Amino acid sequence: MKHAAGIIRKIQLTEKGTTQSSTLRKYFFEVAPAANKVEIKKAVEDLYKVKVARVNTMRYMGKARRERTAQAGHKSDWKRAVVTLQEGQQIDQTT
Repeated sequence: MKHAAGIIRKIQLTEKGTTQSSTLRKYFFEVAPAANKVEIKKAVEDLYKVKVARVNTMRYMGKARRERTAQAGHKSDWKRAVVTLQEGQQIDQTT
């Protein structure tokens, strides 16, 4: 199993995520694209000391980008995990 800090890249603080965290106990994380749901659940429980009820994941393909020159590139692909916590659990998002 991979290290927890290598699986969870960062917590996403968005308007949608903030409202869902306060009402539905759902938190958004940017995770490693190769991570599966079991690894994500274990990593969140280890890093934040909470109990996870379920994990949903979404893959995002990197957008094509073009600079001033003719060279084209694209942003990296990434993966989002929506983690639902059990009743009474909460993550402090200030850090």
